[in-house]
Amino acid sequence: MFENNLWTMEPVGRPENTIQGDKYRFTLLTPCLIRMEYREDGKFEDRPTQVVWNRKFNPVDFRVEKKGEGFELFTDRMHVTYAGGPFTKNSLNLNAVGGQNAYGAVWYYGEKGDNLGGTARTLDEVDGECPLQEGIMSRSGCSQIDDSHSLVLDENGWTQVRTGDGVDIYVFAYGNDYKEALNDFYRLTGKTPMLPRYALGNWWSRYYAYTEDSYKALVTRFEKEKIPFSVGVLDMDWHLVEEVDPKYGSGWTGYTWNKKYYPDPERFMNWLHDHGMKISVNLHPAGGIRAFEEAYPAMAKELGDVDTEHEAPIDFDITSRKFLEAYFKCVLHPEENKGVDFWWIDWQQGNITKVPGLDPLWMLNHYHYLDNARDGKRPLTFSRYAGPGSHRYPVGFSGDSIVTWESLNFQPYFTSTASNIGYGWWSHDIGGHMLGYRDNELALRWVQLGVFSPINRLHSSKNEFMGKEPWQFPMEIGEVMKEFLRLRHQMLPYLYTMNYRAYKENTPLILPMYYTYPAEQVAYTVKNEYEYGTAFIVAPVTEKSVQGVGRARTHVWLPEGTYIDFFTGLVYSGDREMDMYRDLHSIPVLAKAGAIVPMTEEIFGQEAARNPETMTIHVYGGADGSFQLYEDDNESNAYLKDECVLTDMDLKWSTGRFAIHKAAGRLELIPQKRTWTVEFWGVKDTEVTVEVEGTGVEASKKYDEALGCLAVSVPETAATSEIIITLGAPELRENDVKTQVFNLLNQAEIPYMEKVAIMEILDKKISNAAKLTQLTAMHPEEGIVGAVGEILTAIE
Repeated sequence: MFENNLWTMEPVGRPENTIQGDKYRFTLLTPCLIRMEYREDGKFEDRPTQVVWNRKFNPVDFRVEKKGEGFELFTDRMHVTYAGGPFTKNSLNLNAVGGQNAYGAVWYYGEKGDNLGGTARTLDEVDGECPLQEGIMSRSGCSQIDDSHSLVLDENGWTQVRTGDGVDIYVFAYGNDYKEALNDFYRLTGKTPMLPRYALGNWWSRYYAYTEDSYKALVTRFEKEKIPFSVGVLDMDWHLVEEVDPKYGSGWTGYTWNKKYYPDPERFMNWLHDHGMKISVNLHPAGGIRAFEEAYPAMAKELGDVDTEHEAPIDFDITSRKFLEAYFKCVLHPEENKGVDFWWIDWQQGNITKVPGLDPLWMLNHYHYLDNARDGKRPLTFSRYAGPGSHRYPVGFSGDSIVTWESLNFQPYFTSTASNIGYGWWSHDIGGHMLGYRDNELALRWVQLGVFSPINRLHSSKNEFMGKEPWQFPMEIGEVMKEFLRLRHQMLPYLYTMNYRAYKENTPLILPMYYTYPAEQVAYTVKNEYEYGTAFIVAPVTEKSVQGVGRARTHVWLPEGTYIDFFTGLVYSGDREMDMYRDLHSIPVLAKAGAIVPMTEEIFGQEAARNPETMTIHVYGGADGSFQLYEDDNESNAYLKDECVLTDMDLKWSTGRFAIHKAAGRLELIPQKRTWTVEFWGVKDTEVTVEVEGTGVEASKKYDEALGCLAVSVPETAATSEIIITLGAPELRENDVKTQVFNLLNQAEIPYMEKVAIMEILDKKISNAAKLTQLTAMHPEEGIVGAVGEILTAIE
């Protein structure tokens, strides 16, 4: 049990990369990454630890100059000075090339530097911000991971306490090359595995005493209203709670289905599977297995030393391999055989066990993930963050957040910054879990954030007033919620490819802006803005709409280039900061010129778990671009053997040529034929020609003037066919400023004559700067000048 067939471990560093004395050992992993050890007994550790699994990197070119009891070590990226003896800030320092200041990046032992932050164990009861643990990215160019106290893994994959005391640290000296640092962090600690496809759809979760009938009615209503969900999460009321005899303690921990609510659990879960939903159920395992549990006799028999006559409880002893193997075999596997797909491990009892330094949360995450992969399926766990290395066990549960604007405003930054410790698959309680207040706009903006988050899981507490069903809100809010939930599933081809990219290229779905633009000071100040895969920059709305304007303000930085709004089609010039204003129907999602985004309309039920026959490709004009669509069987670990299908697409903007190349690879994994619609965004209307395998074909064309979107529908073709679409005269559209401003003012709740005066100013034959000056002089309602100015100056 607990075989690791997902990662390769090579824990022994290269001897030729090692500088060793009686009590110290320095091992170069890359020219920028070094392991530093000090032990009085001279016994150094070569086994994998809870954090570090691979130390056998490529050979590194370096030179060493002996200096007294120590030495100086040089690579082309760093200079280490060690004076000998125990590590102190006076005896050990490092100077890295590529720091953030003119003097280079200097690190002294024990110093943390200007760390950019990592993530936190939980957002439980957080209202707004919370402190973050450290990541591996630093403005000062150097950071460290202290692995001195983590446990080691023996040859059987079980944890052992290190013997003796010592120092075991890894120093990252990458300057501002954050992407390279993150890539090598994953090499050191293990790759982020791919998620099964269903995990990227919408999750329905609520702490609520559902019954089989009420849950079926809920799912049926979702289907009727065409609201797609791919995962159903059952909180703790799936098991006995109030029914537990007080002599056994509380019902917080439980493993026995409440037959009052679910008389036939297997029937219920089969029904959910038939309706395209996977099932996760909640575990609070700290209470162990008590005599009232159905699994108690089998568990007691397996362990063999339980006093069943007196109903002795079986303590939850995560430090015992015998207990853990029995726990999975007797308690969890029978429920998985009935239909549970993965477990929500809701551990809230701290980090103390009978083994010093052993965090029970790490044990639960590690062994749950390995066990969930035992039958060859792609594993999934749903649990809290347990420190560096936790990225190996997706998905992360961030905890019980409070329903306030302050909580929403913290989550974009919290999510993107987690990439600084490689933790790319956070799942938040979208909409907030508890307390707080009712605010319909807040609920909508949270859903919009969720759709452009790693995982989109709606959740709330038992409070009868806190339901997240879209029909619980006013129609104008609920309908937009539905649109966004459908959008999440429409984006699955794009998201699944980004899922593969996270595994293959060591690049999380969401990155802070400073990863791509490390030399730009503003990249560090737009904390709620992030890159969302290869195509988008996203700046979620986290503030209420401006009174009178009817739109919410978001401060955005656009790097150099051209951008096209995903929702409105407006074209923007980059290399500037600006305020963007959005009504309830959208948030700032800016596609980079040349971006290609595969989408689909096959989004309901079991459609979400398979590769679609109908594809809609968003192509954003203004620059060349390319995209490689990744597809596989969506649920096994065959991706580790590169068993997949790849479809290349590219845009040559100067000639207007867009190509969908022949699919290549395991073609049996995708439909034999596909229907394609290609939407060119941000372009003027023009003639179009379509060729399939070099032969011209008839294709329908439709142009949306308001959005600047030219849609070309290609007849059904074989997946192995090459499709070429050529725009006759490729040219970016000119924003229809007058119409856009009119639409803004038409909905604004300001005096009518003020609206007329603003439109008269826009009609004047003067510069945009002069128009803005005259608008400001009018002293209109707050936000009007900014909202009009955004449209007026979108293209500079």
